[in-house]
Amino acid sequence: MFNNTLPAMGPPPFKFIPKTAGLTSPAYSMTFKVLATIIVFGCSAAFLQNWWTGRSAGGTAGGGWFLGAVLLLLYTWANILRSTTRIDDQGLHQSWVWNKHMPLRELAYGKLIRVRGLEWLIAPRLYVRTLMGKFAVFYATSPEMIADFERLVIELKAFREMR
Repeated sequence: MFNNTLPAMGPPPFKFIPKTAGLTSPAYSMTFKVLATIIVFGCSAAFLQNWWTGRSAGGTAGGGWFLGAVLLLLYTWANILRSTTRIDDQGLHQSWVWNKHMPLRELAYGKLIRVRGLEWLIAPRLYVRTLMGKFAVFYATSPEMIADFERLVIELKAFREMR
């Protein structure tokens, strides 16, 4: 009979319990969303004005490329407005153009990046990297989420230094 008594390879998994289970936060501040709205609709209005007055290459490939860029701007803007970040006992999640997920058990490094005094405009972000080198950035605006990000970074650093 085969008995596998070999120890598990690699470091142990990191465990983190958020203060609030399933905590969710908007990824971007309201000021940033308003600014993005002004920029996107300003660019769209400029394109439409040029198209209607015949100054754009609306019937040629150039106009098609510009229209494609405006559509991409609108799609990105829509994702900025609805993007949320969630943290639970399994991992970090952010809805975006493509959804991001990072399992907590695989984390090797974390750093909270913020511009103090400008958090109303520039959302604090959590940069995380796994043991295999994969990385992701998660944005959040709620004070509760930012506090959990800070605690996660401290606990992760202590956990990895202990090993």
